Amino acid sequence: MTDRITDDKITLDYGSGGQKTSELIGSILLPAFDNKALARLGDGAVLDGSEKLVFSTDSFVVSPWKFPGGDIGRLSVCGTVNDLCMAGGIPKYLSLSLILEEGFSFSDLRNIVSSIAEEARSVGVSIVTGDTKVVDSGKGDGIYINTAGIGFQRTVLPGRSAIRPGDAVLISGSIGCHGAAVMMARSGLLHEGSPLISDCQPLHRISAAALRAAGEHKAAPSPIRILRDPTRGGVATTLNEFTDQMPFSIELEEASLPIDPAVEAACDMLGLDPLYCACEGRMLVVCAPQAAGDILRAVREVPGGEHAAQIGTVTEDMPGRILLRTPIGGKRILARLTGMQLPRIC
Repeated sequence: MTDRITDDKITLDYGSGGQKTSELIGSILLPAFDNKALARLGDGAVLDGSEKLVFSTDSFVVSPWKFPGGDIGRLSVCGTVNDLCMAGGIPKYLSLSLILEEGFSFSDLRNIVSSIAEEARSVGVSIVTGDTKVVDSGKGDGIYINTAGIGFQRTVLPGRSAIRPGDAVLISGSIGCHGAAVMMARSGLLHEGSPLISDCQPLHRISAAALRAAGEHKAAPSPIRILRDPTRGGVATTLNEFTDQMPFSIELEEASLPIDPAVEAACDMLGLDPLYCACEGRMLVVCAPQAAGDILRAVREVPGGEHAAQIGTVTEDMPGRILLRTPIGGKRILARLTGMQLPRIC
């Protein structure tokens, strides 16, 4: 990664998950902490030991902290569990650190902690260590959460270097729900009874189903090249990470994209593109074409994966790019997100 920072000060753009985030990682973090596990830049790191361990960490600063379909507590568990799953891991243990602002309500804190406990139980992970800090009033935004997770590696995934022309690109469900729901809640435009809710959910069962289906092909390496949950920057930015400086492109079919009508309406109202809106319970899969059908069938049998679809194909047309084919046959380039489209959504 060769991106270089030219700005003097950090702006919100550096938290977008797009080009500015890439510059921050490439210019400051990778050179300082250089090692093979970090250099892969996956959702989680695979660590050597008597058993292969998967390790990940994440911080959550969503505003508002409660949104349709979840809250910052549920999000903190799902976010880290999902990163472990995308690295081929079975989540086992979480740490939990709370940064609370002076004046934050104990009632709200109890509700958030209850969400954390309920979600952890549902996934089968244990919260085994943590920390709490309180900052002065006006120096935070109510509550921030940091989690770290450890799991055991289930499957070795080769990563983006194994992606080949002809491979299939799959998504486990409708896109952009989380980003659209949070932004509508923040704007005050979300009316009671709206069908728009976040897709916030753990991906442990969906990822396990996909890996089992792939394993039935008895191929080595796995017919699944890479898994990723498209959070900040959405599907378009995540796929750009796959193709960046690689000898292939990915072509998406606009007509195949699963987008809920409520998300489309919200994005039209807010001037957003669903392809760049964050998901917090969706899984992208790039796999060998012969395995795509079996993986889709397996994922569709899991709650939350009913609307899984193939949305694109790996090609050699315009290497390094993401292309969107429109229903009338035209194509447009989906560039990596360069600024902060949706601040504070995760």
